[in-house]
Amino acid sequence: MTAKIKFYRIDNAERGFDALTVRRGLFVGRFQPFHKGHTEAVKDILEKMDEIIIVIGSAQYSHRLDNPFTTGERVTMIRDALNEAKIPLSKVWIVPVEDLHVHMLWVAKIVGFSPEFSFVYTNEPLTRRLFTEAGFKAKPIPFHKRTLYSATEIRKRMLADEDWEALVPKSVAICIREMDGVNRLRDLAKTDEGQKGK
Repeated sequence: MTAKIKFYRIDNAERGFDALTVRRGLFVGRFQPFHKGHTEAVKDILEKMDEIIIVIGSAQYSHRLDNPFTTGERVTMIRDALNEAKIPLSKVWIVPVEDLHVHMLWVAKIVGFSPEFSFVYTNEPLTRRLFTEAGFKAKPIPFHKRTLYSATEIRKRMLADEDWEALVPKSVAICIREMDGVNRLRDLAKTDEGQKGK
């Protein structure tokens, strides 16, 4: 029989509050890179919540084809993009969390790294299931041109020397150019085939 992890939360009445004073929504992603769809998702969540917690997942990974950017670079992209969109950073928490490859403990790790939150916003089935089983309320995020605004599509365009900058905020494009991110990704895609025999 599988044991479920239960989270004990002090009731607001025990704290002396009549109601939760700040409503926070949790938004998890890798943001490799942060794109226009992410910006719209943040706006959608902040229409319903007072604050948003943006969890940068896979925080320990960088310099890989699927995770080319460091956590610090992703934090910079997110802050710059939100500033560009005139989203007050006073309403935003950015929390990097390393992957924990044990699903039943992953939610507990995020809870431990984050301020208290009311809802989890996600369209990813596993994330929704894990948080729901842990007793949290999960809500969907409206899609914004999902097939276009996709980090996978952006990285693919970078490798193919196609227009990727149209899919990210201008500030993110500047950030990626300054860190030579496109050439980094292309270097990561190379093999050592051409070096054999030398």
